[in-house]
Formats: sequence, structure tokens, C-alpha cells
Amino acid sequence: MTHEIRISNELALSERQVSVVLGLLAEGATIPFIARYRKEMTGSLDEVQLTQIRDRSQQLQELDKRRESILKSLTDQGKLTPELEQQVNAAETMANLEDLYLPYKPKRKTRASIAREKGLEPLAQLILAQDGTNITEVAQAFINSDKGIQDAEEALAGARDILAETIAEDAAIRAQVRQVFMEKGLFVSRVVPGKEEDAIKYKDYYEWSEPLKTAPSHRILAMRRGEKEELLYLDIDVPETEVLPLLDNAYVKGAGEASAQVRMAMLDGYKRLLKPSMETEIRMLTRQRADEEAIRVFAENVRQLLLAAPLGQKRVMAIDPGFRTGCKTVCLDEQGALVEHTAIFPHTGAAKAEEAAKTVRFLIEKHQIQAIAIGNGTAGRETEDFIRKLALPGVTIVMVNESGASIYSASHVAREEFPDHDVTVRGAVSIGRRLVDPLAELVKIDPKSIGVGQYQHDVDQAKLQSALDDTVISCVNAVGVELNTASKQILSYISGLGPSLAQQIVNFRNTHGAFRNRESLKNVPRLGEKAFEQAAGFLRIRNAENPLDGSAVHPERYALVEQMATDLGCRVADLLREEKLRKQIDLKKYVSDTVGLPTLRDILAELAKPGRDPREQFEQFSFTEGVNSVGDLRIGMRLPGIVTNITAFGAFVDIGVHQDGLVHLSQLANRYIKDPNEVVKVQQKVMVTVTEVDQKRNRISLSMKTEPQKAEKSEKREHRKTERPKYRKTESPKREESDMASKLAALRSKFGS
Repeated sequence: MTHEIRISNELALSERQVSVVLGLLAEGATIPFIARYRKEMTGSLDEVQLTQIRDRSQQLQELDKRRESILKSLTDQGKLTPELEQQVNAAETMANLEDLYLPYKPKRKTRASIAREKGLEPLAQLILAQDGTNITEVAQAFINSDKGIQDAEEALAGARDILAETIAEDAAIRAQVRQVFMEKGLFVSRVVPGKEEDAIKYKDYYEWSEPLKTAPSHRILAMRRGEKEELLYLDIDVPETEVLPLLDNAYVKGAGEASAQVRMAMLDGYKRLLKPSMETEIRMLTRQRADEEAIRVFAENVRQLLLAAPLGQKRVMAIDPGFRTGCKTVCLDEQGALVEHTAIFPHTGAAKAEEAAKTVRFLIEKHQIQAIAIGNGTAGRETEDFIRKLALPGVTIVMVNESGASIYSASHVAREEFPDHDVTVRGAVSIGRRLVDPLAELVKIDPKSIGVGQYQHDVDQAKLQSALDDTVISCVNAVGVELNTASKQILSYISGLGPSLAQQIVNFRNTHGAFRNRESLKNVPRLGEKAFEQAAGFLRIRNAENPLDGSAVHPERYALVEQMATDLGCRVADLLREEKLRKQIDLKKYVSDTVGLPTLRDILAELAKPGRDPREQFEQFSFTEGVNSVGDLRIGMRLPGIVTNITAFGAFVDIGVHQDGLVHLSQLANRYIKDPNEVVKVQQKVMVTVTEVDQKRNRISLSMKTEPQKAEKSEKREHRKTERPKYRKTESPKREESDMASKLAALRSKFGS
């Protein structure tokens, strides 16, 4: 099958759709551009489907490259037969290819290769035939002291080595055994003796086993991490009774002397060669599966964080909290530019606190501050309490997740932006800008450092980076950027640009002033027609000469919109302003060979809300006063929190105590939940109940269920046991039954059956 046919079958898409997408990608089109502006060509495929086509095509290309390499090697060795060539060309997975190549793969000396050098291959073939030949007598003929074969048993041992390797490298057998391992295998984990205290965070895995095929990603990665840290032993266990019958049926043909030799070789081949090889393969396969799931979860978390609701263009005071070293405080204008910075010391005595209060009030009045962003690190809650007690009218106070701010402050990007300021000022600026526009600020930081991952340093880093790049590009293009104020970092993620062209745009803007229209982008050095086509629709120019330049309508469709306005006897600006005019547009009238209803509907939506931001509206939030540390928590407390991270097994929630609590998957809702994303997303405001506090392990268990928790029920039961008197036997059981019957009748009358 061609790649197009295979991909279309696997993804349940038409061959034409796959072919068109691969063609567009080959021409240099990006995923966001194809998804947004080429809907008619692809049948309105979304970014997820487009990415699947691209990734599967790349996998098949890699498979083809490996296939070509193997065929060349077999040809050079003189081992390529028509049958083997057909098998190699028919192989559909990398594992199938490697299984076929394994017997011919150049390798260092093995017991089998040494036996072959001694001339024992014919003996091995005679044994494998199991045709009734007296193997012991035949083996006598292979005794040769010059080759190190002193007796018949040594000859038979060498022949068995050849058979053991032959069986272990049989492609059909390997495929069957691999399947058994995946279906019947178990992960078995145990703590390294004497490391119990050091491995306390892996306590759940001290004595643990579970099936390979159902082990979730997070547990696989946790066990592998524990093994890497030499705190856990991790094994793969498959009962021999599940594997040996397969080998026996394939190779043992009777109960004679030769069959006994084959069985001995088979057992040796499995234990010494095939089993270790399968364990290595299965470790790799399960790791790949775990990596893919962990990367998917991490990328989705990054997406949600990048698309968090922005406060918008406001004058902001940002505070990077600290106790002894004070709180670095900066003031930013509506554009996010630094206008003033200082340090306050609200936590080092009453006098310093009073001075800090005066400074804050003075700066708020001086710069007409509209919001205060406070980092959620050390002293964050204490600083928030201090600021709230100042009772600042009309000022929004927000705790901001500062994960990665220190990474940014020491980066080349930060040094370039603020060459004359130290890392503390840069960090505070980053906190403030995150509140104003999370996306614009977070793109300056490596996504692996922004605090929403769990095993991001354990997974395949190349695949992780690729997934994160896709995610950031998707988010930036979904929102769009203001051409005249965007940093080069966020411009570099715009479809068709990249770091080099982004820098050229910034240089051109600095030299020639603000862009007045999209068309003038073509004057930027090295920005050609193709880059313009890819990028223009995602770049906005507020208050531009052409009102469509502030929308997501692509310049290639301007003439179409102008025709709509002409047909209605109005201007384009009127279409954007008046809904009644837009309602008069008959979209079917404008359908053509290149423009269909999907694009026309997108255009109409843009005319209604040009340059609309797909992110949600900002909502103010505050933690519970007086709950600032783990020691303040009590079981049963009902607290507000913010989702900071989502994993396959639940969601982590910041409740303002400097340690996120876990809402396990089973505690996310009153109904069954398979994926936490069904219920929560990163940065979502939620209400949680404290169900357990383990200060020794620094763990907090939370619940989002609306019904009373088991812990609360248990406490209530214990309370009732101690408070209420025990029932006494009555002297008139019939009277008691009569009273009960009356009460039940009254209840039925009042509430129904």
C-alpha cells in the first residue's frame, strides 16, 4: 500500500484528504494555516487530524528508510533471497523489520557463531530434522581436537547453541512471544533492601505488581524513575507456562533423542537469549507508550496554561515575595513596560511593614495601578494578606503562578529585554506580565519549566519538544498577535515565520515605525510571498487603514468581503459594525471552486467579532484567609483552589498553602471519570474538600465531590456512637412496632412512597 492509502485506512479518512494534506505540508504550509484557511481542500480537518497525518507519514518514511538500509545490507552480504525480500517489503512495523533482519545482523561473536566456525551447523540441522537418526552416533563424526571438540557431548552442546540462537531469532516466534509478553506480562516492583527510608516517595511500589497491558503511564514512569535512582528493583515477569508451549509446538516434533536435544536448546534459547531480548523490547515499548501518554497530558496542560484568561491591558504592580530579602516590587504600564521598581519589607517588623504600606499606596496613586500580581512562591500568601489588609479601592489583587519566572529572569531573552536590571526585577516583571497576558509571557520560557508537568524530564526529550512546539504554535496562532507590539519570541511561533523572520519584523518595525497595514509586511527583508501567505491571517493591526487587518480574515479573501459590501451598497467597515447588514449576506451566493461554506462561515464570524480572543474572560480569585500552611488544614475543610496540573490519575490544586493537593480521579466528580480533562482544566477555579493531610510525606488529599466524603461520614458515625445512648429493650415490643408503623405511615403521607 502507498502511504496515503495506509494512513487513510488507519485514520478513517479519504485517500484524497490525506493526499491533499501531505501535498500542502510538502509545499511548506503549516498545520494552523491548513486548518484555518484550507478547509475546502481538506474537508475541514482539524489540527489534531492534520497532526496525525503528518506524524504517521513521518513514521512511515522512517520505516521505509530502515527498510532500504536492511535490503542493502542483505544484498551486500549475499543473503537476500526473493522470499526474504518479499517479507522485508511486506513488514508493516519496525519490530517486524528488525525481527526479519536479526539472523543476518552483523554481531560480535556468540556461542552459536563459534559453534558454526567449528563446523557444527550440519549437526544442528540433523538434530532439528528429528527424523529418527541416532544423534549420538552422528555426533561422533564431528569430534575434532584441532577445533576444540573433544567428544560427542561437546559437539552436541555446540549444535544446541546454534539451535538456541536460531529459535531465539525466528521472526514468527518472536512475534508470538512478544504478543504473550504484552498480554500476560507483569511489572513487578520492590524496594531495594535497606533503602526504605530513602525511597519513601515510592512507598506505593515497595511490593507492587500489575499487568503490562493495563499499567498506566504515570505508574510506569514512576517505577522507572525509582529504578534509575537505584531505590527500586523493576522486573518484567511472564510465566514460562505461557511461552514454552508455543516454542515446543513450533520446534519439537516427537519424543526421541533428537527431540530431547531440541527441547534442551529451546529452553536455553528462551532463558538465555529470547527472554532477555523480549524484556528489553517490552521495556522499550512500554516506555514509548508511557512517554506518548505523558507527553500528551503534559502538552494539554501547557495548552490550557497558555490559553489561560488574560487580565488585558492594565496598569499593574507586580510583587515577587520574600521574607528576609524583601519583596521586589515593579510597576508596569498598559503595554507591559517597566516604569518603576523598588523593594518593600512587609515581613521584617512593624516599622518596615508600615513603610511598605506607604510605598505601595504611593506607587498605586502615582502610576494609577489597576491590579496587583503577587507571586505564589515563598511568602506569597503572607504578602497577599498584607496587601489585602491595605483595603485598596478599585485594585484587583491576584496570586500568580510564578513557576519558571526564575528561569526567564536568568535567560538570554530577559537579559536582552532588561540589560540594566538584575534577575529579581526581571522575575517580578515576568509575574506581572503573566497576569496581563499569560500567552505572550510564557512563550519566552521553555515549556518544560512552567510547572505543569510531572515526568517531563523522564520522557523522550525529542518527542516532548516536538509536541510542545506544536502546542505553542497552535495556541499562538489560535489567539493571533498584535503585529505592532508583539515580541520577537511570540512572533517566531506565527505560522510561516520562525526566529529569523520574527527578528526581521521587529528590526523593520523599530526602523520604520508601526505597520499601517498587512500589505507592508512584504517590505520586510527576506519575508517572501509564501511566508506572507502563511502568516498574514494570524497577525493583527489594531486601528489599521483597512478594518479587515484587525481580523482573522486572510488578505486573499479581502476582495470577497469587499464584493459582499458592494452587493449590499455599503462599506466593509459598515459590515463589521452593523449586524443587520451581515444578516442580509447570502453565503451561497459567494460559493466558488476555491471558496466553500466553511470559509464563508468563518469570514462571517470574523466580521461579527473581528480579531476576537478565544480565551475566556478573566475572573478574580482569592484563597481562604487564615489558611496559609499545611499546618492550618483540617479534614473536612471546604476551600477554594486553582488547578495547577492535570495528570492521568487526577488533578493537583493550589489551595494557598505552598503545597498543591491531589484530587484523585475517583474524587473529581460524583460520577465515573475516565479522563480528568472531562471535569477540570489548568487554571480552573474549583471548590475542594480536604480529606487527608500527610505532613510526613508532604501530601494533601482533596475531593471535588459534592456529597459528604468517606472521612466525614466515618467521623460522624464515630460521633454518633459516643454521643447517643444505646437502645434499650422495651417491655412492649408490639407497642413499639405500632408506633413505628404510625411514623412510617405519616412519612409516606408527607413525602410519598
